[in-house]
Formats: sequence, structure tokens, C-alpha cells
Amino acid sequence: MSLAGRGALVTGGGRGIGAATARTLADRGVRLVLAARSTPEIEAVAAELRDGGGEAWAMTCDVSDPANVEDLCREAEQRLGAVDILVNNAGVASSAAVVKLAPEEWERLWRINATGALLAMQGVLPGMLERGWGRIVNVASVAALRGARYIAAYAASKHALLGLTRSAAAEVAGAGVTVNAVCPGYVDTPMTDATIENIVKRTEMAETDAVEAILATTPQRRLIAPGEVAASIAFLCEDEARSINGQTVVLDGGATAALP
Repeated sequence: MSLAGRGALVTGGGRGIGAATARTLADRGVRLVLAARSTPEIEAVAAELRDGGGEAWAMTCDVSDPANVEDLCREAEQRLGAVDILVNNAGVASSAAVVKLAPEEWERLWRINATGALLAMQGVLPGMLERGWGRIVNVASVAALRGARYIAAYAASKHALLGLTRSAAAEVAGAGVTVNAVCPGYVDTPMTDATIENIVKRTEMAETDAVEAILATTPQRRLIAPGEVAASIAFLCEDEARSINGQTVVLDGGATAALP
């Protein structure tokens, strides 16, 4: 239990990967602040963790708003005493052909997926560096590694998040702080549900056929469970992972390895 007593801030903590990560970290004795725009969701997860004997607080935050993130980081420090772990999981996705991509939508995805992570890192990194211990894990995507049709804004924002990860890691190297990323393929989350729903509406496919269609583009053959991603995130936070910095853990069934 090397993480017992540590304090963690998890954005997008009310569902999917964020909620699974909160549960996994809580099982390892981590005290948690969960942040998201949806207050009922993060309150429900925090209550679940408290009922299980953990310490958890819910804080409403829009990561695209600098003032919101500044307040979040300050309050998280007050609640936890120190933010030792930051999991930047808040994110959104949408689809559009490049020629039809509205600038407003491009900017929205960048503000949430990339700038939001930067703001949270700026809020907690000084304390981590001062204490000489910290773990930052950014939840990117296989879309951070390669492009695909109709996801230009999403892929570009996740590429930016991966570049931010590597650059920040270079800056903190040797200081007791690590910055890494996880890049999952299709995960069984509400975001993937929305993708499937969109395919069904556009093509009139059955839902099961839509799932098979998206999985046919990868070797994974099934939707990844959120807990699998959470386990990788938790490992990157452990003392045993202190030499892993600036790296990307890819969870996609081997699709990336098969690329030329």
C-alpha cells in the first residue's frame, strides 16, 4: 500500500475511467477529490467511496474555465493537505469532417481536452516539486497516436495532450515527480456509448452491429473495461513506477504495435 494516505485529484471523476480510477485508488488507501461538471455523478461516487471507508470529496468544476480550475486546485489542497496525484481524465469527443468542422467545436475540444489538463497541472505541480513527490497521469487516447476520419478536433487535442505530457515530464525529470499518459482504445464508457448511438442514427445499424463495426477497426475485439485503464493509471502512481516518466501506456489490443 505505497499510496496509502496520499491525496489525489481526479477530473472527470463521476463516470467511466474517472470513476473506476477513483475506486482503484481508494482501494489503495488514497484520499480523493473528484471533479466534474456533473455534480450528482461525482457526489454519488464520493458517497460510495466514503461508505466503503474511504475519504472522498466532490467538487464541481468546468476544466475549460481557468478560474474554476484555480479554485479547484486550491480547495483540493485544503481538503487533502497535499495533491500528490493528479489524474487528468476530463474530456469530450465529437465527430465532423474536416471541411465541416466548426471553429467553435474545435476550440471547445481543445479547451477541455488539452488546456484543462494544462491548467490543472499548473495548479498542482508547484506543490509536488516543493515536496519532491508527485504523479500526474493524463488520460489521452489511441487518437493521440494516429489520426482517423471525422475526429480531427478530438485527435488533434489528444495529440496536444500527449505533447504536453512529454514536455512536462522533461521539465520535472529528477525532481521526484513523474508525468505519464495512458492511451486506451474503445472503452466501455458513456463516451463510447455516444459514439455507438451516433453510428446507429447515421447508418440505421443495430446497436450490436455498430459495436462490431467500431471494434473491427482494432484488434481488441471487445470494449475495454474502465477498470483495466484504472489499473494502469494506479500502477503509474506507485513508488515502483518512479522511474517511468514521459511514457505512454497504450491499451488497444495491439493495434499500435501492428502499425508500420
